Amino acid sequence: MGALRIVREFAMVRWFRPLRTRRSVVRRQQRLLAVHVRFLARRSPYFRALLATASFTELPVMDKRIMMSRFDEINTVGVRKDDALALALANERAREFDLDLGSHSVGLSSGTSGHRGLFVVSGAERDAWVGTVLARTLPRGRLFGHRIALFLRADNTLYESVGSKAVSFRYFDVYDDMRENVARLQEYRPTILVAPPSVLRTIARAADAGTFDAVPQKVYSVAEVLELSDERRIRASLGQSTIHQLYQCTEGFLAHTCDHGVIHLNEDNILVEREHLDAERFTPIVTDLRRRAQPIVRYRLGDVLRERGRPCSCGSALTAIERIEGREGDTLVFRGLDGRRVPVFADLIGRAMIHADGFDEYRVTQIAESLVQIALDTVDDRSRRRVTEEIAALADRLRCEPPALVFVDYVHDGSVKLRRVMREWGTGDHEGL
Repeated sequence: MGALRIVREFAMVRWFRPLRTRRSVVRRQQRLLAVHVRFLARRSPYFRALLATASFTELPVMDKRIMMSRFDEINTVGVRKDDALALALANERAREFDLDLGSHSVGLSSGTSGHRGLFVVSGAERDAWVGTVLARTLPRGRLFGHRIALFLRADNTLYESVGSKAVSFRYFDVYDDMRENVARLQEYRPTILVAPPSVLRTIARAADAGTFDAVPQKVYSVAEVLELSDERRIRASLGQSTIHQLYQCTEGFLAHTCDHGVIHLNEDNILVEREHLDAERFTPIVTDLRRRAQPIVRYRLGDVLRERGRPCSCGSALTAIERIEGREGDTLVFRGLDGRRVPVFADLIGRAMIHADGFDEYRVTQIAESLVQIALDTVDDRSRRRVTEEIAALADRLRCEPPALVFVDYVHDGSVKLRRVMREWGTGDHEGL
């Protein structure tokens, strides 16, 4: 039954659900939403109580704190948070991820904010996920014989189920020695490589050094923000015309890169409300229209997405995204010349760092109101001068006072997700935004 569900979902996404007009997208969303709301009113104690007196648009916006505190009431399959958390933690400590809770997959996600998220997925949802991911990742014209390499912080049967006669699958633990991982990857010679940008950078360095020459057919970036500087380096070193992205998190499979290199929201299965930050950028509030074991309903992600100003030439009516820029809480705050606080989005900082030179790795952290720490793998007079000039030029364009800069040595920490731009000052309350 599982294989049939995977094939059916693959075929629907790949060939029978083109969604070429916004009207067709909206019509599908409205149909799925009506069914989903009726299901929630029957099966989720948490949503049953809310829907007794409120419509869908009146439901409160959810976040990770609410999801975790009301986990037992929200999920519809009778899974207790304590049981799911204990199993997920045991799996992660042992670095063995083949145990499920009954017929359900469970797992943890740290997220870029560092706070734990717990998810539970049913077997049917797992099969639908596999079919959708394969439909949106396997290259056109070749459906069989692919070798997929997945670099993850935590494996899970959700990913293991990708393995089939059509594709082979190999999991690489990012906590293992990366030299050994690269050697195993060289032997495996994947046709599709899926990894966080920090891992892709390591593989790119191995390619530059001549110790990795197994050029994949497609490369996917996951789990971390793909900065422009990293994208250029990885693309050149691994011989790719495009680094694709899978916007996948605890809350679901939210977006993918099409064959034309443009990110699209997966609006055939999710509904995205926008909390606008400026004319282009918004924070998504997501409802997964097909996820039932652990409903994701009006869930505020806290990420910053920048919408594309023109349609994609691929012809899809799914919303096109210019960039996934990172966490809203990592937007820096500069003081304007008129005294007001001005948000400085992570993408703007990343572009300024691209124009500077003399270093390879960097991290930018706002540590006080007018103080920014710059960590570089090469700290010398040239790198200090170039970064200072670019940050000052950015502040001038935004009509802000340039912050004071303090330079430190860059230290890589592979145990946490890579964040190139961070704000430690004023976090937790969106101060200044």
